[in-house]
Amino acid sequence: MQEKHIKFYSHIMGRDIDILISGHWGYPILMFPTSMGNYMQNKDFGLLDTVADLVDAGKIKLYNVDSIDFHTFYSKDLPAHIKIHNYNLYTLFLKEELVPAIQKECNVHRIAVAGCSFGGYHCSNFALKNPDMVAHLFSMSGAFSIKSFMKGYYDDNVYFNEPMDFMNNAESWKYNHINIILGTSDWDICREDNLNMSRLLANKGINHWYDEKRWANHDWPLWKMMFSEYVRKMPLYS
Repeated sequence: MQEKHIKFYSHIMGRDIDILISGHWGYPILMFPTSMGNYMQNKDFGLLDTVADLVDAGKIKLYNVDSIDFHTFYSKDLPAHIKIHNYNLYTLFLKEELVPAIQKECNVHRIAVAGCSFGGYHCSNFALKNPDMVAHLFSMSGAFSIKSFMKGYYDDNVYFNEPMDFMNNAESWKYNHINIILGTSDWDICREDNLNMSRLLANKGINHWYDEKRWANHDWPLWKMMFSEYVRKMPLYS
């Protein structure tokens, strides 16, 4: 695969964000790492290789973005209100800086987003907050709540980054166009999280695919199988 590493300067966060771009052309998929992972993680664990043929054929283009987990939810020193403030800046960076740049570069209105484990939270949170910017959501063993990181702290920033809360008040019609896939397995530690999110979406009449695999653990072999399957079923249009 053709690959390049860029440093994308965020005026919102006042810092560079590392991004690995795979491919020369194609429908864009913005990809997030797992807990405390970086922009190289999905490549290092072989996730990108599962769709290398589609990348080389110019059908898809992968954008693997760095997380700021050590400055947000996984910081050992920051108070909860600073953690969620920093994360909210990250979501604004995605919405107002990075995704518009990807839309322009790939000449699309809507993009796809994907992530495994805590990356499933990142991609789901972005897609459900910004449905007009997303056509495909691939969450693999995702978690959908950040309350355990907040230790009881709650404000508007927590609410608007807590899909299990803000989706209760969302207007269902805004999600009619999104191909939402919640992937999990019978041995997945996040299975209950996916069941709860699926029930929430179903209760609101939001179409989605709850995909539960058999005899698989919360780990990369499961995610690689899922990612390849989901991308290959994706209609290549926005």
